[in-house]
Amino acid sequence: MIPLARPGPSAMMWTMTNQHVVGYDGRWAPPGQDPRVAGAPVGELATIREYLSNYRLTLGMKCEDLSPEQLATRSVPPSTMSLLGLVRHMARVEHHWFQRVLGGHRELPRLYWSPDDHDLDFEGAVADPAVVEDAFTTWRAQIAAADQWLDATTDLGALVLTPHDDEASVRDILIHMIEEYARHCGHADLLRECIDGRTGQ
Repeated sequence: MIPLARPGPSAMMWTMTNQHVVGYDGRWAPPGQDPRVAGAPVGELATIREYLSNYRLTLGMKCEDLSPEQLATRSVPPSTMSLLGLVRHMARVEHHWFQRVLGGHRELPRLYWSPDDHDLDFEGAVADPAVVEDAFTTWRAQIAAADQWLDATTDLGALVLTPHDDEASVRDILIHMIEEYARHCGHADLLRECIDGRTGQ
């Protein structure tokens, strides 16, 4: 067992495991119980949405059945990354790109961010049940709002202004969202395996 400092001001220690627990034939869930789909989407937007949906589900699945302490367990010093931090981060990312950029509401304050702490999404991910509930509620609300925006989307080539006043297509931003989730789901794989040894796609 490798002891790692528990997030927050507490001097208590949390342990991460070196046990390796293989999933179901390399999968995370038993056959027939995996909510992710591998269908045959028709068209570019449907394909993008399927990948995005599956990655969102993957991040949520990697957080299942964990305590607030486990969710807030950080990776390796000096990183502040944790599963809870990833959920907060992706809530912030969903809100930023779908509401502030694609929705054109740049006046909205960023989630889990402040001028004094640009990494508040990770820094504020502490082992508090209220923080955990807020993170998951906010993340799911942002996904629902993003999906509502996507339901009305027809032109992937439409251009929008980024926060730096550059032009980007809707398509480019949606692919970036898939990229963002794919990267962080890889982090989630390693974090979860360190916490209780569980692996699987």
